[in-house]
Amino acid sequence: MFVCDDSLITFWKAQQPSPLLGRTGGPLLGAVEAPVVMVGSDALEVERRLLAGELVCPCGGCLSPWGHARQRSVRGVGDLRPRRARCGSCLVTHVLLAVSCLLRRADGVDVIGAALRAKATGAGHRPIAARLGRPVSTVRGWLRVFARNAEAVRSLFTALLVQLDPLTGPLPVRPGVVADAVEAIGACAAAARRRLGPVGAVSPWQLSAAVTGGRLLAPALAAVSINTSRPLGNAG
Repeated sequence: MFVCDDSLITFWKAQQPSPLLGRTGGPLLGAVEAPVVMVGSDALEVERRLLAGELVCPCGGCLSPWGHARQRSVRGVGDLRPRRARCGSCLVTHVLLAVSCLLRRADGVDVIGAALRAKATGAGHRPIAARLGRPVSTVRGWLRVFARNAEAVRSLFTALLVQLDPLTGPLPVRPGVVADAVEAIGACAAAARRRLGPVGAVSPWQLSAAVTGGRLLAPALAAVSINTSRPLGNAG
């Protein structure tokens, strides 16, 4: 059982722009809600770092407390009331979303990841739904969106894998792009643990939430151009 250390999110942000930003830094994905900044899953640590001025906006400005978003219940995670924060430089208000969650999803990312992993092994949506105790329509929706995004996800995480471990060999070829994408996410999580030690000890699906800004299942993800150019900067 891995617990996401908020230091991993800081490490990630410090070394590269969001993979869902264009080369000029402009957002490629829109959202109805306030812009999201991904943070670790330890609420007390997030609060400490927010009050200490250690959390930063994508523009590089310092974030300060700005109330809370509405409370929501996330299956597999619990009741959450995400913090809001405001950037002192660009004045944009952000929701601080834990990496245990995805945008606009009522289930935690590890629950959704279990469904995607089962699909990668050839299971159908009905057996997966029964195994997870989730509505068939919900699981079918997850699988359909991920299938549309799978090639973009595979490309992003394959590039990230090379940055985390330049000596890594080719990934095994799986039967289909969904399975290839799941394989790439898992390989990146393993590489993060090897390179970063305890800081990188997160579940593959929490890592996927951090890297995609919570948009792993965003409908528009497959249609955007993801910047995979040196996503971790120079190897340390």
